[in-house]
Amino acid sequence: MDALRRRGRTIGFVPTMGMLHEGHLSLVRRARRENDAVAVSLFVNPLQFGPREDFRRYPRNFKRDRFLLSKEKVDFLFAPPARALYPRGFQTVVEVTELSKGLCGRFRPGHFRGVATVVAKLFNLAKPDRAYFGAKDYQQAVILQRLAKDLDFDLEVKILPLIRDRDGLALSSRNAYLSGAERARALSISRALFSARRAVRLGERNLRRLRAQIMRELRRNLDRVDYVEFVEPKTLQRIKSLRRGAVIAVAGWVGKTRLIDNVIMPRYV
Repeated sequence: MDALRRRGRTIGFVPTMGMLHEGHLSLVRRARRENDAVAVSLFVNPLQFGPREDFRRYPRNFKRDRFLLSKEKVDFLFAPPARALYPRGFQTVVEVTELSKGLCGRFRPGHFRGVATVVAKLFNLAKPDRAYFGAKDYQQAVILQRLAKDLDFDLEVKILPLIRDRDGLALSSRNAYLSGAERARALSISRALFSARRAVRLGERNLRRLRAQIMRELRRNLDRVDYVEFVEPKTLQRIKSLRRGAVIAVAGWVGKTRLIDNVIMPRYV
């Protein structure tokens, strides 16, 4: 990679935790279009999992992931063991304070500190010109844009559109946990968000009514709802009135699987 940089070649970087799906691959393809070389990391980061979360059972399939990346002609694959990134005595962390407080940050203490720490290390190692993240993990992507700006990383962090399956479910590695019946219930998340967006298109502007509409759908199908929030896209602060670009973000549980999703208010707001 150093040789590429010396020749003035650009590097696009896609950090992942593996168990790749079409959402990840869409990032890889965009990186390929916009750069001379593409690097992908496969690393299930222990620092971003809480003590009662699913680190040990998080889905992994390195052989499949490597095959998919070879089909995309990825130039560099980085899949380190945890001890390589966190050697004995490691004690330094990175935290993006304000953006990490709301949404998932309220329910997963320390999660975004772990994400910010590993991504800062990966940025230092890969030294890419551009890094690509999906909007499904919207809060995470905004946090990492802020991290790159605040720590003066010489790169551009790009947030690309969320990718859905044909039935509307937001693509996620954790979808592998869902049984058929659970997946059917999980579809209520995208269904509720799309319904709210249609209501806005038809003229609804009252956030309380929109939130109540979403909650009714979710409570009929999910085992628990962590949040339904309307936030400003850059600061992630709650908004008092709808505007173009506002994000409706949802997190909830189907069985033992936590799912997140969001939609962004388009131009008709």
